[in-house]
Amino acid sequence: MELNRQKIMGKPVDRSCNRVIKALQREVDWVEERLSKAVEEEAAWSERKALLETTPGVGKALIWTLLSEMPELGTLNNKEIASLAGLAPINRDSGKSKGKRRIFGGRHSVRTTLYMATLSAVQCNPVIGGFYRHLVKQGKHKKVALTAAMRKFLTILNAMVRDDREWAY
Repeated sequence: MELNRQKIMGKPVDRSCNRVIKALQREVDWVEERLSKAVEEEAAWSERKALLETTPGVGKALIWTLLSEMPELGTLNNKEIASLAGLAPINRDSGKSKGKRRIFGGRHSVRTTLYMATLSAVQCNPVIGGFYRHLVKQGKHKKVALTAAMRKFLTILNAMVRDDREWAY
């Protein structure tokens, strides 16, 4: 917001905006340093972090979110982990009425972080990108295809942690 304010207001508030931006950047750096230290101090987290870092499209934010919000990663099967993250399609049927399948519930913070990571993975990860493009080519809506790619991405990460294997696709 400060960058936008700086562009709109111009010179009169330039110094004020720069001070706020620098303060916010220092705060972000401090939090990232604390998170990195916390992960390094925990041996199990360090091992998982090393595995997850090998995957194209996985960044620090996704790693920190998965380590802190999904300690079950690597212990559940693909359906259970997708449901836990809120990525399993749930039907909305009632009697003879057939509704659309939707995703909901689960751990919202994991789902939102995974959404942003999947946007990146579609660009740089050949498996996730190919899967996404294949679904779009079949006629799926882009949001639906991205949700399916999110689920596939999470199940791949889950399998990597479960089998203790690095990215090898």
